[in-house]
Amino acid sequence: MRVLSWHVHGSWSTAFVRGDHEHLVPVVPDRGPDGLGRARTYPWPDSVREVTPEQLAGEPVDVVVLQRPRDLELADAWLGGRRIGRDLPAVYVEHDCPRGDVPHTRHPLAGRDDVMLVHVTHFNELMWDSGRAPTTVVEHGVVDPGRRWTGELPRAGVVVNTPVRRGRLVGTDLLPAFAAAAPLDVFGMGTDQLQGVTAYDLPQAEMHTELARRRVYVHPFRWTSLGLSLIEAMHLGMPVVAVATTEVVEALPADAGVRSTRLDTLVETVRRYLADPGLAAAAGRAAREAALARYSLARFLNDWDRLLKEVTR
Repeated sequence: MRVLSWHVHGSWSTAFVRGDHEHLVPVVPDRGPDGLGRARTYPWPDSVREVTPEQLAGEPVDVVVLQRPRDLELADAWLGGRRIGRDLPAVYVEHDCPRGDVPHTRHPLAGRDDVMLVHVTHFNELMWDSGRAPTTVVEHGVVDPGRRWTGELPRAGVVVNTPVRRGRLVGTDLLPAFAAAAPLDVFGMGTDQLQGVTAYDLPQAEMHTELARRRVYVHPFRWTSLGLSLIEAMHLGMPVVAVATTEVVEALPADAGVRSTRLDTLVETVRRYLADPGLAAAAGRAAREAALARYSLARFLNDWDRLLKEVTR
């Protein structure tokens, strides 16, 4: 198929474009949010082709993958008069948890029944008020970075972008408690604004290698759909200490680490993993097995193939 989708979430798109389809990705002159084009820091296959808004008007398209309300506006403006849901089948991927008056938050597509609403977690589907929009769930999949965990450094690792701006949402206020239990290394964009931790902003492949040298992965997020960094850390073979909110309770098995809503339990578990490399290694092995079973790239692409065939039938 010829699939039109905007480059919105780099990690998710990196998995999505690995399938057998031809992918059209809009690009605008300043490579802003309306058209980032191909990824610069992720390896994307040659089957991904950049198209300008002017080119898109005459391009054959089999299905449109929307990810923001803005994408609906752009599709209407750029597709040469072809209308979403009438002339072209479409799906809308909801990456995020609802905000505001949860669980009464209505989804932007709640009033439409001509676009399939695809949630990336069952928690999202449960919590959004999707109205009359048809819904389904396609869980995440990631490109397997391989088992890289060595745990050679008795330190804890966190992966989060712009933690100061996002604050309590991503658990930035919890970092001092973890830093008191273990030397804490935080990877991601905008981490240099943090105090009391060591910050790194590295390309993904290098980040994976460096993260896997840390003894334990800490996932302090309070309210995100399901951070792909958690799934990637599990693929790396890292033991996980995670705040037990949103989809984490389904994604992380009990033998792969500890998930709790008690900060004292989480902090004490970090100390235990630092003190016992064997315990950390066993949990990391279980984490990788769970990630490969549930969040493999092959399963993700197969699920998407079935869904795209269904909506274009």
